[in-house]
Amino acid sequence: MTDLLIKLFIKDSIEDSETRTTYGNFASLTGIVCNIFLCIIKGLAGLLFNSVAILADAVNNLSDAGNSIISLIGFVISGKPADDDHPYGHARIEYISCLIVSFVIMLLGLSLLKASIDKMLNPVPVSASILSIVILVVSIIIKLWMSFFYKKIGRLINSDVLMANSTDCFNDVISTSAVLLTTIIAIFTKYNFDAYAGFLVAIFIIYSGIVILRDMIDKLLGTTPDIEIVEKIVKKVNSYEGVLGIHDLVLHSYGPDKYFATVHVEVSVHDDILVSHDMIDNIERDFAKDLNINLVIHLDPVVTDDEETNEMKEKVFKIIKSIDECIGMHDFRMVKGETHSNLIFDVVVPYSLKLSEKEVMRQIDKAVKSIDEKLFTVITVDRVYITNCN
Repeated sequence: MTDLLIKLFIKDSIEDSETRTTYGNFASLTGIVCNIFLCIIKGLAGLLFNSVAILADAVNNLSDAGNSIISLIGFVISGKPADDDHPYGHARIEYISCLIVSFVIMLLGLSLLKASIDKMLNPVPVSASILSIVILVVSIIIKLWMSFFYKKIGRLINSDVLMANSTDCFNDVISTSAVLLTTIIAIFTKYNFDAYAGFLVAIFIIYSGIVILRDMIDKLLGTTPDIEIVEKIVKKVNSYEGVLGIHDLVLHSYGPDKYFATVHVEVSVHDDILVSHDMIDNIERDFAKDLNINLVIHLDPVVTDDEETNEMKEKVFKIIKSIDECIGMHDFRMVKGETHSNLIFDVVVPYSLKLSEKEVMRQIDKAVKSIDEKLFTVITVDRVYITNCN
């Protein structure tokens, strides 16, 4: 069904931001239509059968329609090109849209929670019928399809808004199933759990709003990038002839699929600087063209043919790994003198490490001194911005 709708309403691939916006608008409009339809039929059923649980579900669908409208506005704004005031584009507006969606969900959930508690304290008989069961079953089927629909397009265009809507729809399937169960019980027994089902629906609504809010706050604060995109960047840079290694990769996200990155690329000190510079230019251009990533590269010439330096580098590397496997090292140099030699290098320390920076440097220096008292360490501590170390 989803593929059929895409073929009917969207003709292009998703290679540019304009088509991505088209997909987002299409998904949002589909959500608006479906949720308004469900709100109407459930609202009529809730009023007809005096069911607060069904009415709660209807209001939830109304909020979902509002969320789809917010998503639609978000996609329209996020698709705008960069300008003087917003040189990194407008893609982060999708995160703002998600925040608004989460607040709307939580406010409606609190309102429905109050109504359910009032009905618990002042119960009213529920007049249920087979028609109400049919309406709820139809609602579950539509919401289940919508959940898969949002998820498929959300993954296709890497949209947090649509993935949040997918989760919300699946929560609706669970909550509507609870309402369906209480309705069946009310028809075939004398027990009335309608208010309690309404209570559970409200809790689900509030919980889904909190989850979306938490995830979007993380996005706005800045989180560790997905390991998949990191591995793709590392693999691609290392694939170029002349690249000996990379370090200090920093990746900033300014919205879905909107990345700005910096990285240090190591090359042999004996390579022609103009050749290395030309290679760096090619890498940066290829990243912009192939991955839509604005990449800035710092060139680091390294010595690779000094046996004593390489041997000492290996010893220091083992010392660092003995302190913690997640600590890294780069830019190692050995400056030899008559009375002593300086070992100059950077260590990359994860935030999860309990040791202080001074303690890390002290332990490294002590271990190096145990090899030779004439060795002095000059250490710069970097922090890990990207890691796959557990």
